[in-house]
Amino acid sequence: MTEITIPSERIISKIYIIRNKKVMLDRDIAELYGVETKNLNKAVKRNLDRFPADFMFQLNKQEMENWKSQFVISNSDQNSLRSQFVTLKGTNLKSEIVTSNSDKDSLRFQIGTLKGRGKHSKYLPYAFTEQGVAMLSGILNSDKAIEVNIQIIRTFTKLRELLATNEELQRKMMQLESRYDSKLKEIFNLLQFLLEENKSAEEIGFKYKEIK
Repeated sequence: MTEITIPSERIISKIYIIRNKKVMLDRDIAELYGVETKNLNKAVKRNLDRFPADFMFQLNKQEMENWKSQFVISNSDQNSLRSQFVTLKGTNLKSEIVTSNSDKDSLRFQIGTLKGRGKHSKYLPYAFTEQGVAMLSGILNSDKAIEVNIQIIRTFTKLRELLATNEELQRKMMQLESRYDSKLKEIFNLLQFLLEENKSAEEIGFKYKEIK
């Protein structure tokens, strides 16, 4: 068996806020599972009764365009933000709200950038809420997918706890969501989860065994 590490940052980077819900897209889940998106969706379609609207929904064209876009905050907006580390009590998980003092390094929200994949595709992806992701474990006949699913659910839980225990972070996110609501629903990608301050510390991650 080969040991594989999935950094928590990788999972966090695939969680978006769409329709005011924290979700993951089918293609990202499939990538983590190591399966093709079409095969994941086939399994879901065979079990649609398990995925009501609050578990899964399909993005519309406008949501798809927003997801593919990059938004840049103006310099004046940057000055209103401050770098902040948030440590989740009882864990090594950390996040940072990053602001830049230079035009060159202007703060960017990368909202689900396609990174060269499917830019011209007419396919509208499906989004899964935390409950939807949890339901996937019941329809997939794969030990690897089940293990990855457990890690994803734990990440959702840690994010929820992080927000619940940090009032300042909640306040900043609410201000940003209110300010950019007309264009930006996926504000959650502001959270950039980093490594430990101690440079010698190991990379934060989840590990599972891949069965060959």
